[in-house]
Amino acid sequence: MEDSRMSLPLFIPEIMKRKWREYLEIRWLLIGVIAAVASIGFMNKWHYPSLPIESVTPREAIQKMNASEQDLVEISRKGDGIWYIMELTKSGMEGIDDKIIAFLDGKGWSFTEKEGSGLFFEKDDERLIVSTEMWTKHYVLVRIPSQI
Repeated sequence: MEDSRMSLPLFIPEIMKRKWREYLEIRWLLIGVIAAVASIGFMNKWHYPSLPIESVTPREAIQKMNASEQDLVEISRKGDGIWYIMELTKSGMEGIDDKIIAFLDGKGWSFTEKEGSGLFFEKDDERLIVSTEMWTKHYVLVRIPSQI
């Protein structure tokens, strides 16, 4: 009996070591899984903010932009407006405005003024208001009324 009492304290530290190792292995495994999911999500553009339109996802909008050679890419027709996406250039919003003005000039609309994020155009006796919205630091959303 004395032998078993003497050997009991020797087993407790070994059991504690084994449990501690299991805990560390599980912890590092969980950290690895979380890091893998986060990096996959980041690579798949989960980090893009939502769009003001429901008919297209942020990922689809980026894919349309990347697949096109044009500066102004249509991503959705919703109600009385057409939504476009543009990539921000080094010239910033001025470059975006110039591209929108050139696009609508080709459709017969004359630029009259800019107020805030709105660009105002006229054609015959009609007035058109185009709004721009900074979506991310690299992309701008443009809403043009469908009357163009």
